[in-house]
Amino acid sequence: MRKPNSMKGLEDLGRVRLSRNFFFRDFLFSEIAATYDIPNLPDDPDLAIEAGRRLCEELLEPLQATFGRLHLRSGYRAAAVNAFGNRNKLNCSTNAASAADHIWDMRDADGCMGATACIVVPWLIDNYRDEGDWRKMAWWIHDHLPYASLCFFPKLWAFNIQWHERPVRRIMSYAEPRGVLTKPGMANHCGDHSAFYEGFPVPAVRA
Repeated sequence: MRKPNSMKGLEDLGRVRLSRNFFFRDFLFSEIAATYDIPNLPDDPDLAIEAGRRLCEELLEPLQATFGRLHLRSGYRAAAVNAFGNRNKLNCSTNAASAADHIWDMRDADGCMGATACIVVPWLIDNYRDEGDWRKMAWWIHDHLPYASLCFFPKLWAFNIQWHERPVRRIMSYAEPRGVLTKPGMANHCGDHSAFYEGFPVPAVRA
C-alpha cells in the first residue's frame, strides 16, 4: 500500500482490518497531530499494518475478550508527529527510541518491527481503587500474554503495551509505586504470579 496522499487513500488505510475488532482508523488519532495540524500518516503503510496486526491479534484482542471493551488512548504516531512532540516536550521520546514502538512504520536499530498502543481497561478502574492495584493487571498480562514492554501511568491507570519481534518483557510505572516492577534478571520475573491478581477472570478463548 502506498502512503496516503488523498482522502481516498486515507479512507482505504483506515478501513484496513488489523484484527477481529480493530481497524487501522482506531489508532490514527493524535492530539499532537490534531492540535498542530501535522498529518499522522505512515511513510511505510505495509510495515505499520504488519506490526499493528501483531499488536492487535496477540495483545489487544485477548485483553478485550477477557476484560471487555478497551479504551484506546493513543496508538500509531508518524515520525514527523513524534519528532515534533519530542522537540516541544510533549511527552514523546526521540524517534530512535520510538521506532518499533509508537512509530509502527519504523524499524528499530536492530532492524526489528514493533507497535505500541496506550490503553485503559475500564474493568480494572471499575473494580479496583487502591494505590498500586495497577500491578494486578501488570502481573496478569505478564503471565498470560506475549507483551514486549508495559508502562503504566497515574491517570486511569492507562498503560503503554508493546508488541515487538524481540520482547524484553519489562514492566515499569509512573503510577505509585513508581519504577520497575520486573525485568529479565530480577528474582520476580519468572514463575507464577497468580496470587497477585486473585479474582481476575481467566483468559477468554475466542472462537
